[in-house]
Order: sequence, then C-alpha cells, then structure tokens
Amino acid sequence: MASITDYGSLSSIDHGRELRKAVIAATVGTTIEWYDFFLYGTAAGLVFGKLYFPNSDPTTATLLAFSTYFVGFAARPVGAAIFGHYGDRIGRKATLIATLMIMGIATFLIAFVPSYDSIGIWGGIILTILRAIQGIGVGGEWGGSVLLSMEWSRSGQHNRGFLASWPQWGVPAGLFLSTIVMLGATALSGDQFLNWGWRIPFFLSIALVGIGLWIRLGILETPVFQKLLNDKKIERAPIVEVFKKQPKEILLSALVRLGQQSQFYIFTAFIFAYGVGTLHLSRDFILAAVLVASCVSFVSIPLFGHISDRIGRRNMYLIGTVVCGLFGFLYFGMLDTAVPSAVFIAVVLSLIPHDMMYGPQAALIAEAFTPRLRYSGSSLGYQFASIIAGGPAPLIATALFAAYHTGYAIAIYLALCSVITLIATALMPDYTGKDVSTEYDA
Repeated sequence: MASITDYGSLSSIDHGRELRKAVIAATVGTTIEWYDFFLYGTAAGLVFGKLYFPNSDPTTATLLAFSTYFVGFAARPVGAAIFGHYGDRIGRKATLIATLMIMGIATFLIAFVPSYDSIGIWGGIILTILRAIQGIGVGGEWGGSVLLSMEWSRSGQHNRGFLASWPQWGVPAGLFLSTIVMLGATALSGDQFLNWGWRIPFFLSIALVGIGLWIRLGILETPVFQKLLNDKKIERAPIVEVFKKQPKEILLSALVRLGQQSQFYIFTAFIFAYGVGTLHLSRDFILAAVLVASCVSFVSIPLFGHISDRIGRRNMYLIGTVVCGLFGFLYFGMLDTAVPSAVFIAVVLSLIPHDMMYGPQAALIAEAFTPRLRYSGSSLGYQFASIIAGGPAPLIATALFAAYHTGYAIAIYLALCSVITLIATALMPDYTGKDVSTEYDA
C-alpha cells in the first residue's frame, strides 16, 4: 500500500481502490453518526416530553422536548469551528476519527439518563448536555466526510457531485437504521417502551461506533490535503482566515440550506408529534412510513448528485428548491386528510424533493472553498444553517400549528424558506467540472 507521501506514484487501480475505501469510510461513518442523531429526534417526538417534562401539558412538553433537540443544532457550529480548525491543520482522517468517538460516546450515555421521576429536572439537564455533545460531534463530521470522498477525485474527472453525495447517503441510511431499531423497540408494550425499551437503540450505538472506527483507521489521508502539507500551505488559524477570505461563501452556504434543512426535520422529526398527537395515527405506522421514505432516498440522493455532474450543481439545486417550496402544500394537504394511505404516500414522497437539493449540496458547498480553508469554511457554512433551519424547524412548526390549527401555516413557512434559498443559490459560485485541488481564493 502506498504511504501517505507518495500519492503521485499511485496507479489508476491503486487510486481507484483508495477512492472506494475513502467513500465507504465516509459513508459508513456518517451513517453511524446520523443513526445516533436521528435516534434523539425520534425519541424527542415519542417519549422525552413524557419522561423528562411530565408536569407540562402535551403541547408544552413537546416544545420542551424539541428545545433539547434544538440544543444539538446550536452546538453544531461549535463543532464545525473546533474540528474545522483541526481538519485544515492536521488532516481529514484524524479529525473524523475524533468526531465519531465523541458522537458515539454521547449517544451511548443517553441510554442511561434517569427520568424526571428519578432525579427530577436533572434528567432533562443531563439529556441536554449530552445532546450538545452530540451536536459538536456532528458539527465536525460532515465537512470531513464530504472532503474524504470528494478530494480523492482526480483532477478532470466529472464525478465530484456523485462522490460527495455518498456521505449525504449516510443520512437516509442512519434514518433507516434508527427507525427500524426504534420500530423494534416499540413492539414492546406501551409501559415497557416508555420505561426502558426506548433506551435499547441508544445502547446499541456503541457497537456501530466500533465498526466505524475500524473502517476509518484503515484509510489514507486525501491527496488534496497531502499536497497542502507538501507545499507548506497549512494555515495557522484557518477559522480566522476563512472569515477574512470567504465570508460571502460561508453566509451563502448557510442560506442555501435553509429551504432544504427546515423541510427535512419537519418531514422526519416533527411528523412523529404531528402524526401521532394530531392525526391520531399509531407511532408504528408513522415509523414505517419514514422507514420507506429513507429507502427511497437511497436511490434519489446519489442520483441527483450524479445529475448535478451533468447539468451543473447550481442548476440542479435551483430546480430542487422550487419543487421543495411547492411540495409543502401538497404534503400537509395529504396529511390533513388523516386517511392512512394518503398520509403514508405523503411521508414516502416527502424526501424526493428534499433529495433534489441534498444530493448536489455537499459538492456545491465544499467546492466553494479553497483547499487550505475547505474543512473550516464548508463546515461552518453548513452548520450555521442548523441554528436558523434544522434546529428551530420543529419548534416553529409546533408553534404555528398551535396558533393556526392548520398544516398550511407550516407549508407557508417552508415556502418562505425556499424563497430565501432560491436567492442564495443563484448567488452561490458553481465549480462543477473545474479543478478544485489548487488554491483559488486569490
């Protein structure tokens, strides 16, 4: 196997092998981390309000549960800053090993947090702290995983959108795993699930972390980062430098995610509270629908990443933004019928418009930043969206429905997010097909 300093001597066969290993390591790692992250969202919609905020009315308890959920999003930019710094200083591989360990340990410990009945409000406080640690881990994970895949693409190859979409594929894979394990846990009786059954999926996460570490320890550093080392172009303070050099790209990266991320967390987290609490459908029915939706994304995410290599990253993203902005009205129109078949179809279809954006998104954002600042810049831009989009989306949706008693109020909110994203995407640079291995921030 080639050493870390002889990338130039890699044959096409060796390079292809290392590329596959990097893509697999990035995808498996993100799958595990998103399994951990989604478990919390599902549990927040199903049990955390009852276990940790039992003295509140149902709506307030749900809001409080999603508030702890939001903490994980607020912590993501912190993780992006910390691990972005080290990702641009010591490399993509070492940083990704650290993020996986942090995320996995925090998730494992959630399985042991006592409920309100045992230690009062301290249960909610401990839960919130562990959620923040989860968010820090995820905040550093995304940028490194995308770069691990994308930066192994040879200059001149027109497949970066496809390669970078595979870490994105880890999201529906993590959603699938978390949903199917939670579905198995809900097979227990109501009291058993509420008392201890929901803890099993969190406990099992430690085994997945061990698998992810084993895979990531066997990969090489990316050729792009090794070139930075060889050329002595490592920045001492990449976070500071990226704010000086590319502030516009950071802001636009956050805004292009607004329409995508707000929809995703309403479609995959808020739907549990809405479907069970408002539509009075069974939690297993909603879990099954989300499970099927995640399976559809297995195909649609890499498909739209591939299409972006053909028609341009920005063009694909603009199309997806328009479709997403309109789909919210159809989605809530079908949900509000409360007809199980219509609800099931709406949930299953919901991630396709989302994936039209999510597939090309990784390459669109990562390519916008020059190599020596790429981990920091892409991570910060991507994770700042968590504060304005993913984190508050379930909270805003809950508040809007409580105020207006119609899902169309939430659809209007999603449409407004899409309008902002449409403008930001039009201003975003597009590096489809261009060389992104050399510095281009001058």
